Amino acid sequence: MGVFLAPMAGVTDLPFRILAREYGADLGVSEMVSAQALVYDNQRTFRMITIDPRERPVAIQLFGHDPQVMAQAAKIVWETVAPEMIDLNFGCPTPKIVKNGDGSALMKDPPLLAAIAAAVVEAVPIPVTAKIRLGWDQESVNCVEVCQRLEETGVHWITVHGRTREQFYGGKADWSWIARIKEATSIPIVGNGDVFSREDAQNLITQTNCDHIAIGRGAQGNPWIFAQIKAWLEEGRIIAEPTVEERIALALRHLQMKVEYSGEYIGIREMRPHLAWYLKGIPYSAETRRLINTTTTLADMERLLKELL
Repeated sequence: MGVFLAPMAGVTDLPFRILAREYGADLGVSEMVSAQALVYDNQRTFRMITIDPRERPVAIQLFGHDPQVMAQAAKIVWETVAPEMIDLNFGCPTPKIVKNGDGSALMKDPPLLAAIAAAVVEAVPIPVTAKIRLGWDQESVNCVEVCQRLEETGVHWITVHGRTREQFYGGKADWSWIARIKEATSIPIVGNGDVFSREDAQNLITQTNCDHIAIGRGAQGNPWIFAQIKAWLEEGRIIAEPTVEERIALALRHLQMKVEYSGEYIGIREMRPHLAWYLKGIPYSAETRRLINTTTTLADMERLLKELL
């Protein structure tokens, strides 16, 4: 039973993946990378596929809607950074992605979705995985059919987020469909959606019989969740919640790693949501969270966090 870091755009960049692995994630998945941009040799996109030895095993996630472009991009990723896996994004719900026919828009076209998977499986010598949602909307839940088609293409496993595209991240994840997919397929199924604690992880496994778990929003500002879940599932052992001091210390370390990786200007801006997540629930942190959004230098950001202590 693996406990994985699920891909999240703008979140699962290199520094965050390193921390997730360090705190117990068995595998990290990159934020989604445009296949077309890789094929067009976009340097900013190439930077997104950088891998650090400390984070292996790692999967690079690709999005796109053209089987040949996706296959070509997968080959480029394999030849450039040799990840342990390539993951295919058939689940992203954001409007700018779906309007181009990418992400969860492909749930509306199972034959094309399967053709993409088949082309990528053929193109690279490493396992290819896929991430899907339940369907486009409540009226067109087709995840069982999509998973059966994906299984036929030779994908290694499928991660299923228990929501439709229309739900985005609202409402409650419907795990019953993950259980149905598990019954209808024979490849590993990774359950995903609404895992915020060891109890959630246990319930997901009990209700769906899934082979692995992928944690997305539950890991935001909370990389401890991986070790907590694994200790519980493997040994029935409870790892205590981190102290305020531990949370702030890790926020500071993450901030430094991010600035080192992205530079001060971009790093500080992209860390703002992460820092707000780390501080969530800490007494008297509301004012600090407000100030984070206007702080622009590493020195000032570090001072703000240390003042909370």
